[in-house]
Amino acid sequence: MLDYAKVRTWESGDIRHTCTPQSAMLYALGVGMAQDPLDRNEIRYVTEKNLRVLPSMAAVLAHPGFWMRDRPEMGIDYVRMVHGEQSIHLHRPLPSEGTVVGRSRVTRVVDKGEGKGALVYVEKRLFGTDSDELLAVCNSIVFCRADGGFSVIGGGDPPSESPRATPQTPPDVVVDLQTRPESALIYRLSGDFNPLHSDPDVATEAGFPRPILHGLGTYGAACHGLVKGFCDYDPARLKSMSARFSAPTFPGDLIQLEGWKTADGIAFRARVPARDVTVLSHGHAVCIGA
Repeated sequence: MLDYAKVRTWESGDIRHTCTPQSAMLYALGVGMAQDPLDRNEIRYVTEKNLRVLPSMAAVLAHPGFWMRDRPEMGIDYVRMVHGEQSIHLHRPLPSEGTVVGRSRVTRVVDKGEGKGALVYVEKRLFGTDSDELLAVCNSIVFCRADGGFSVIGGGDPPSESPRATPQTPPDVVVDLQTRPESALIYRLSGDFNPLHSDPDVATEAGFPRPILHGLGTYGAACHGLVKGFCDYDPARLKSMSARFSAPTFPGDLIQLEGWKTADGIAFRARVPARDVTVLSHGHAVCIGA
């Protein structure tokens, strides 16, 4: 059973991550950028000249590792946990070269009840080592499907606010984002080597016909769509982005990002029209000048 006291007080300590131009380029390729070698906007994300870094890369920098699996004393059934939601808040553009420090901690644990699972909220703060200035704050929600009901022995934070609803009007912007057939094999080189995304046998055992794209790979593709559709390819204009993972993407899928301009930013979702499925829902972003 999930040990509330141990999970709630978990902290990673300082994790140093060395950024290189090659890692920024590899990340951009993994989320589907630069499939047209003549697209000068996208080439800037995958070549050395005036290299730009996609803001969603903040989610993978200085990652604390698979601590829910590697710390059995936490009592989490890691086999049944899934990534539920992700947000990033950028304070400064991400560097293409240098070292960053990540500090992760659990900020909330919600007991949804016996048989209903639990939610673990994890915050990661990214700092530059030269000045210790805050670069970004990333928040993730992990849905531990088998770990509800622990609050009968004490512990459990109140639920958080509800996610924003998607507008029912036609979107203001639609961006087509073609994923590569080998997307997951490229994306995993940014640090997530879960065999669900590379081993056909593991995918079959998990109930999928073939390996699926990483959830954060879909999230990165959506970030590409936001930067393209609302920020004129300028990553410094995207200040925040949040979304809920609602269905898997398969490498090779065409993702459609649908965006709506609202009073406080951009509402968005990501769909795979060929399968009539929404893969990211309840999205919200802030882009300067959008």
